[in-house]
Amino acid sequence: MATQMQAVVVPKVNAPWELQNVDRPEAGPNQVLVRVHACAICGTDVWMANGTLSFREFPLVLGHEGVGEVVAVGAGVTQRAIGDRVGLPMVQKRCGRCDFCREQHPNSFVTAANCAAPILTGVNVDGAHAEYIVADVDGTVLLPDGVSYELAAPTLCAGFTVWAGLRRAEVKPSGRVAVVGIGGLGHLAIQYATAAGYHVTAVTHSPDKEDLARQLGADKVVADGAGLKAAGGADLIMYTGSNHAALASAMDGLRPWGKVVMMGIATDELTLPALPLVSNSHQIIGSAHNGYEYLVEALDFVARGAVKPMIELFPKDRVAEAYDRVANGDVRFKAVVTY
Repeated sequence: MATQMQAVVVPKVNAPWELQNVDRPEAGPNQVLVRVHACAICGTDVWMANGTLSFREFPLVLGHEGVGEVVAVGAGVTQRAIGDRVGLPMVQKRCGRCDFCREQHPNSFVTAANCAAPILTGVNVDGAHAEYIVADVDGTVLLPDGVSYELAAPTLCAGFTVWAGLRRAEVKPSGRVAVVGIGGLGHLAIQYATAAGYHVTAVTHSPDKEDLARQLGADKVVADGAGLKAAGGADLIMYTGSNHAALASAMDGLRPWGKVVMMGIATDELTLPALPLVSNSHQIIGSAHNGYEYLVEALDFVARGAVKPMIELFPKDRVAEAYDRVANGDVRFKAVVTY
């Protein structure tokens, strides 16, 4: 096997993404070497590339929505075999030594932000925007036979995020779900909530997304919280947007004892009036990926065709263009780079 490979390198903050020849990694103990077939670009990648988030020094190889085929296994690996089709989500390994890990919180393997020293694919170690990647074997997930690499890639983070948030909210089967924002997360949230059997209302200020929201499965489309309340309200608001003001407005339509699951990341502060929050016994829940069992479920929805990520494909030699389009909000809704 060749000792060199091509990887996408971000040389410095706000620099164009570059395809470079670099050394190919080798699988160490308890690791697998994966030939990457596709990797989606996440909003977190954009924030790391432009310096909004910083976890290590440049240059960076990003990517935590990678999928591919195991081509080599390290010493001690029994869970995976050469030829396995796997996904490479963000969390590879938690430290196992800090207070949080020793307390064994539910789903603690993937609540990496709470671990003192996790290994995070594409964050504090090299990611999957490359022809090959090594990862701890426990930080991989088997892909269902029925899902393509291209559709599996965005499910590794975006799909995982919204399905895990919906599961964590524990909405009753008769509940009503509102999705705020129709983007990389929101277009999937509508589909997952619909596939799970909920009445779904999409909340968007963009008239050009109204028909799309209905095509994705939304029962109703409204512009704000007043419209949501008039449409019957919501027992759960899935916030997937990039502006907290939209959430504050949407909460006017949240039913008493309703919940908000925060999944999108925005730079503006979240400000809410205390009186309706307390008097209506509303709950606001922050949700990342949660347990890997939810990722398995999320992938199964895609494999069965119940959920289909909307993607734009880019070959690796157009990765700089793909990044620019994502950063400018010009992709509907997930950019997937093939390697």
